[in-house]
Amino acid sequence: SKHFFLFYLYLTRNSGLTRPVQGQSSCPKDRLGRKRRTVVSSLTEDEELTEILKSYCSNKVTTTKYSFLSFIPKNLFEQLHRFANIYFIFLAALNFVPVVNAFQPEISIIPILLVLAVTAVKDLWEDYRKHKSDKFINGLVCEIYSRKRQMYVDQRWQDVHVGDFVRLSCNEIIPADMLLLYSSDPHGVCYIETANLDGETNLKQRQVVRDLPRQGSELTPENFHSRIECENPNNDLSRFRGFMEYPSKARVGLHNNNLLLRSCTIRNTETVIGIVVYAGHETKAMKNNNGPRYKRSKLERRLNVDVLWSVVLLVIMCLTAAIGHGLWLRNLKDNSFLIPDTTSPALSGFYLFWTMIIVLQVLIPISLYVSIEIVKLCQIFFIQNDVDFYNEYMDSRIQCRALNITEDLGQIQYVFSDKTGTLTENKMVFRRCTIAGVEYPHEENARRLEVYKEDEALGCSHTLKSRASAKSLSCKSLSCNRSSVSLHTLTGHSEGEESPSPTLPQHSAFSSPMEKDIVPDPFLVQKLNCLSSPLFLLRDASMELTYIVDFFMALAICNTVVVSSPNQPRHVVRNIVSRTPLKSLEDIKMLFQRFGLPRFSTLSPPHTTESPRSFTRRLFSRGKAASILSIKPGEPGADELIYEAESPDEAALVHAARAYRCTLQGRSLERLLVELPGMGSLAVRLLHILPFDSTRKRMSVVVRHPLTNQVVVYTKGADSVIMDLAESPKGAEQSDGRQGHIREQTQKHLDNYAREGLRTLCIAKKVQTSTEYEIWLKRHAFAETSIENREELLLESAQRLETNLTLLGATGIEDRLQEEVPETIEALQRAGVKVWVLTGDKQETAINIACACKLLRTTDQLLTEACKALLLELRAEVERGEAAEGTSGFTLVVDGRTLDFALQEDLKGDFLELSRRCRAVVCCRSTPLQKSHVVQLVRDQLRVMTLAIGDGANDVSMIQVADVGIGISGQEGMQAVMSSDFAISRFKHLRKLLLVHGHWCYTRLANMILYFFYKNVMYVNLLFWYQFFCGFSGSVMTNSWVLIFFNLLFTSAPPLLYGILDKDVSADTLIKLPELYKSGQNSKAYLPSTFWLTMLDALYQSLVCFFIPYFAYAGSDADMLSFGSPINASALLIILLHQVIESRTLTWLHVLVLVGSALFYFSFTLVFSVVCVTCSPPTNPLGVDKLQMSQPLFYGVCALTTVLALLPRFLFHALRNSISPSDTLKAALMDQLNPDNYCRRMQHWNQTQAQSKARGLIINVEDLDIKIPDFILPKELKECRAATGSVLS
Repeated sequence: SKHFFLFYLYLTRNSGLTRPVQGQSSCPKDRLGRKRRTVVSSLTEDEELTEILKSYCSNKVTTTKYSFLSFIPKNLFEQLHRFANIYFIFLAALNFVPVVNAFQPEISIIPILLVLAVTAVKDLWEDYRKHKSDKFINGLVCEIYSRKRQMYVDQRWQDVHVGDFVRLSCNEIIPADMLLLYSSDPHGVCYIETANLDGETNLKQRQVVRDLPRQGSELTPENFHSRIECENPNNDLSRFRGFMEYPSKARVGLHNNNLLLRSCTIRNTETVIGIVVYAGHETKAMKNNNGPRYKRSKLERRLNVDVLWSVVLLVIMCLTAAIGHGLWLRNLKDNSFLIPDTTSPALSGFYLFWTMIIVLQVLIPISLYVSIEIVKLCQIFFIQNDVDFYNEYMDSRIQCRALNITEDLGQIQYVFSDKTGTLTENKMVFRRCTIAGVEYPHEENARRLEVYKEDEALGCSHTLKSRASAKSLSCKSLSCNRSSVSLHTLTGHSEGEESPSPTLPQHSAFSSPMEKDIVPDPFLVQKLNCLSSPLFLLRDASMELTYIVDFFMALAICNTVVVSSPNQPRHVVRNIVSRTPLKSLEDIKMLFQRFGLPRFSTLSPPHTTESPRSFTRRLFSRGKAASILSIKPGEPGADELIYEAESPDEAALVHAARAYRCTLQGRSLERLLVELPGMGSLAVRLLHILPFDSTRKRMSVVVRHPLTNQVVVYTKGADSVIMDLAESPKGAEQSDGRQGHIREQTQKHLDNYAREGLRTLCIAKKVQTSTEYEIWLKRHAFAETSIENREELLLESAQRLETNLTLLGATGIEDRLQEEVPETIEALQRAGVKVWVLTGDKQETAINIACACKLLRTTDQLLTEACKALLLELRAEVERGEAAEGTSGFTLVVDGRTLDFALQEDLKGDFLELSRRCRAVVCCRSTPLQKSHVVQLVRDQLRVMTLAIGDGANDVSMIQVADVGIGISGQEGMQAVMSSDFAISRFKHLRKLLLVHGHWCYTRLANMILYFFYKNVMYVNLLFWYQFFCGFSGSVMTNSWVLIFFNLLFTSAPPLLYGILDKDVSADTLIKLPELYKSGQNSKAYLPSTFWLTMLDALYQSLVCFFIPYFAYAGSDADMLSFGSPINASALLIILLHQVIESRTLTWLHVLVLVGSALFYFSFTLVFSVVCVTCSPPTNPLGVDKLQMSQPLFYGVCALTTVLALLPRFLFHALRNSISPSDTLKAALMDQLNPDNYCRRMQHWNQTQAQSKARGLIINVEDLDIKIPDFILPKELKECRAATGSVLS
C-alpha cells in the first residue's frame, strides 16, 4: 500500500538524522543523570514518577535540519565549512575595499552567490522531502489507553509518551519501543516482521513478560502497578536488559524477546498490548539511523593537494605582480600621467597584491566542486539503471548509498570477500550426515542436487514488490490467515470453527524446493522404521537407535524456527488425541532411558506405578494441561508447514529432520510439538533457549523430555567447539570407549565433508539430574535479572551448562557457488586485484570452496602454516619460489588462531610481506572482529585501495573499515546492505561494477578535473602576462562581465559532458580484457606528473594565445578592450578544441554543446558591445567586439593562435599513440575493427598476455562448472567464440 511504501521510504531515505532539532521535539535531558531508566504506568498518581516520565523524549520525530527561520543562517553556516566558499566570499568582500578593488564590486559576488544558491536550493528540497515524511509518520494513528475515557482511543504517533499503553492489531506498525504485556495468543506469543528495520522478512517470535499475572481476557491498564527498570536508550538492536518488579517485590528479567521495536510490523497475532519504554529519537530504530555514508575518495584527496598547489601558484603570481608594481613605481621618472598620490611604492605593491588576488581568483576553480557533484550524481544514475545489475528473482537492482566515491571503484587493489552468501548461494541444503560414528552418504540426495533445477515456472516466487504489497493488507486480509501453528490449551468445548480462507501463495525464506525436498538415506530410513514396526521390541533396539532418535530430535527442536501453515486460520485448532502405533509405552520409555541416564550404569526400565495405557492417557489426553496440536491427514495444511528460520542452516536441519518424519509441528512460549516416527506427536516442554553467539559458536535448548521427564540439553555448533566439549561422563568405561570411537569416526567424516566443501555442524546432548539443574537454574536466573554485565553473566551461565556433552553426530550441508563466481574471480585477478576470502568455516571447507571458485589453481603451492616460528621460513620459501623461473604462485591459508598471532604488533610486518607475495589469501575460522582488523591492517600498512564485500551482520565491521564496502542483499537480511556504500544482489555483478563502471568513473572524473585545472590556469595566465605591459597595475584587457562569466558560463558545460559521457573503451572490451583495469589502479589518468605536464601545456598555450595577438596588433591604434577581444575569442576556441583532442567520444551531443558554448560566447559579447554603455565602468565596451568581429584580422589571429597553441599537444598524442600506444588505446582501436579482425586481434592479445604471465592464469571455459552467459556480440563474433575461449569467459 501507499502508506507502507512511504513508511519504508522514511526508514531508508531519511536515515540521515543529524538531530540538531531533537531538543525541540520534546526530548529534554535527563536532569537526574540516571544510569537506568525507570518506567511506570502513565496512569500513576505518584507525582514524582509522573515527573520522571515527563523527562523522557516524546514520540514526535523530527529529521529535518532546518526551520523556516533558521534555514538561511544555518545553511549558510554549513556551507561556510567549505574552504573554497570562504575563500571566494573573502575575495568578494575584498573587492568592496576601494583601495584594492579590481572591478565592479557587485559583479564579483555573482559567482559565489550562484554557487551558494544552487547548493541551498538542493538542501532545501531535500529537507522539504524529510519534512513531508516526518509529518506523515507523526500523523499515523494507533490506539492508546485514555485515563479519562477508560478505553483505548485513536491517537497520533507523535502523542505517544513513555508509560502509555498501546494496543495494536495484526499488520499494524509498532509506533515506539514497547514492552510486551499481553498477546491474544493464549501462551503469550507474538510474531513480528523486522523488514522495515533490518530487511529480514522471516518472522521473529516475541513473548509476554514471564510470570506476568493473568488479568482476564485482556490486560487492564488500571490494574498494572509494576515498575520497570531497564537500560538507557542505545542502538543495540539485539540487546535489551532490565527487570520488572511486581507489587509483591518479586522481580523477573526482561530480554530482547520481550521488546517490540519501533517500525516492526505485527504479524499472525490478532491483538497485542504493550507499555512504551522508549519513544521518538530514543527508540533503537532511530538510534541506528546514522545518515548517509560519507567517505573521501582517493581522487578527492589528490584534488585537495593540487588545489593547494594552485593556491601556491596564485600567491607566487600575485607576489610577482606586487613586487613588479613597486619596482615600476620606484623607477618611474615621468609620472605626469598619474594621479598625484602620496602612497609609497611598497604600500602600493601591498595593495596590488590583494588586487591581483581578486583579478586572478579564477585560478582556484570555484565551479569544480559543484561540477564534480553533478558528474558523480550522473555516474550513479547510469550505474543504478544498468540492466545487467537487475535481479529478476528478487526484483532488485544495485543501490548506491555513498554518493561521493564512485571513482574509487576504478582503483581497487585488494578485494576481501566473505564466503557464505557472498561467493555461495546461502541456500543450505542437507547433503549427508554421520550418527554414532556411522556415515550416511545420502547418494540419492546427492544425485538430486546434481541434476536439480528449480522450477521457475511455478509463478509463486513473488517479487519484492508483490511481497510487500501482500504484507500490507489489513488484519482481515489473507496475510493474517498465514498464521503460526501455536500450541493451545483448549477447554472441553472448543471455539466455533471458521472456514479457512483461501490464501495467496506465500514466500518463506530458506524454503525453496531444493532446500525442502530432501531424499532420505535408505539405510537410515530402515533403522528408523524399526520404531514403527509392529514387531519392534525393546530387546531389538540397539544403542545406535537411541543415538539416531536423539539426533533427529535435536535437529527438530534445537532452533528458533517459527512454524506456520498457509491454510489454517489462527487460533482454530482441534484438540485431537494422537494415536501412537507403539504396543507398549514402556518400550519407548525404556529406549530413551537407555541413552538418557547420566551414567549409563543401568539399563533397567524406569519404575512407574502407572500402566502403559494410563500413562498414554495422561500424556496425550490431559485436556488443559496438554498443549497438543494435531493435523488430520488429508486436511488442508497437513503437510504444508512453513518454517520461518532466522538462518538457512536452521531451516536446512529442520527440513532434514522432517524428511525422516521427525517433524517440528508447532511452537509456543513454553512448549514444542514434535512428531517422531512410531511415536506420534509429543509435546516437549521448553525450559530455556541459549542462543547462538560468535563467542560460543553454538546454541542449545534445555527441554523436559516428554517421556523420561528428564532435563535434557541439546546442543549444535561448530565442530571445533563441540568436539572439545564432547567429554564422556566419568565412571562409564563402556560408554567412554563408545564415545571415543564415535568422536574418532565423526572427526574423520567431518574432515571428508570439509574436503568436499560442505558446511559442518556437530550435534550433542547432555542429561542433567534435578539437583544439577536446580543449581544451574539459580545462577542463570540471577544472570537474567541483572542489568549490569548481563551478557557476560549469561555467557558464563551457558558455558557452565554446555560441558561434558555426549556427541551424537554431525551434518554436512551444501552451499552451492553462485553463478559466474569463478569467472568473476579470474577476471579480478587478471585485472591485478588480489582477492582474499575471509570466512568462519573450517580450513578444509574454505580451501575446497576456494578451489571451486578458481581462487586457487591446481598448480598453486599452499602455505597452511604461518605461526610465529614459521613466518620468516615461509617468507623465505616464497622468495625462493619467486626467484625460480616458471614457478607457480603461492596461496596462504591461515586460521583464526594464527591470525591472532599475525595481528600482533611485532608480527604485522612479516605477515603483510608474506601475504603480499602470495597470489591469494584464505583466512578461515575468522571472527567478525578479525575480519575488520585484517582489512584495516592491509589498508593502512600497504596504503592500497581496499574493497570488502559480504552479506551478513558478521561482515558489517569489515565493510565499514574498507575504502569501498559492498553489501549483498541475500538470505541473511539487510544489515550488510545498510552498512555498505554499494549494494548488489549477486557476486558476479562485482565484475562489471569494477571493470566497467569503475574504470569509466575514474577516467572520466580524473580527466575532467585535469581539464578544469588546465582551462583555469590557461586563462588566468593571459591576465598575468598583460601585467608586464601595464606596469603591474592590476588592469585587465577585457571587461569584468566576460572575465567572470568566462569560466562560470562559457566553458562550464563541455567539461560536465566530458565527465559524464566520455568513453575510452566499450563495456564489452573492458569485460573481455580485465588487464585494462590496471590503469586505474596505478592512477595513470591522474598522476602528479600528469598534473604538472598539464600546467606546463596551459602555460605554453597562454603564451601563444597572448603574444600572437600582441604582435599582430603591435603599432596599431587598438585600445585595451580591442586588444583583449581576439585574446578572449582565441582562448575560448583553444579550450574547446583542447577538449575535442582529449575526448575519446564525440557524438552529436558533444558537437551541440561545444558549438553552443562558442555561439553563446560570441552572441553574448556581440550583444553586450551593442547595447551596453555603462555596464563596465570605467571602461566602455560599446561597439568594441562588433568592430573587431567585422575585421578579417580578428579571424586570422584567432585561427593562427588556435592552431599554434594546440599543435604540440596534437603532435604529442600522434607520436605517442604511434610509437608506444597504451593498452587502453589498443583496446579502443579494436572496438573499431570489423568482427573478423576483432576476433583475431582479441585472440592474439590473450596469447601475448598468457605468455607474459605465470602459467595457469587463464582458465579454460570447458573446465568451469557454471554456464557462461552470452555477451552481446555481432553474429560474426559469436562464431569465433570457441577460438577465443577464455577471453569471452
